Amino acid sequence: MTGARGTDATLRLRVNGAALDVRANPFDRLSHILRNDLQLTGLKEGCCEGECGACTVLMDGRPVASCLVMGFQAEGAEITTVEGIAPPGTLSGLQAALLSLGAVQCGYCTPGIVMAAEGLLRADPAPDHAAIRHALAGNICRCTGFDYIVEAVAAEASRRAALATGPDPVPAC
Repeated sequence: MTGARGTDATLRLRVNGAALDVRANPFDRLSHILRNDLQLTGLKEGCCEGECGACTVLMDGRPVASCLVMGFQAEGAEITTVEGIAPPGTLSGLQAALLSLGAVQCGYCTPGIVMAAEGLLRADPAPDHAAIRHALAGNICRCTGFDYIVEAVAAEASRRAALATGPDPVPAC
């Protein structure tokens, strides 16, 4: 694809742990490159203005609206999409928590919410409800109330904390 602001170039990207050379317009939105050139369609393009959060990915571990990142700005960064947080065909603990607590409906916003929440949990393994709501403030969901989403993120934080501390020691006889 050739855009008005430049021609195709080879972009060196690191996406979901893989080093990739991608032929794309360096001025294309990262969201476009990920969806259209790399076929990572878990990411959704909603507003293309950074307002809805549907295109959230982790860039060097921090949530970003990929519609606001140009391809050339992603060179050298570690990009993680929703496809990269669990092995293919499986759900991450966070995705499973959202599903089990009924925090998803149409699913359009879910990948962005998952990535914003994943970024939060990586930065703050024990967030309170206010921190979770703050981290998700850039994500719009028109189908569900955010209460179930917040509960699912809190449940995943608790699950991860339990895994990190390990099982309770067996008392000695």
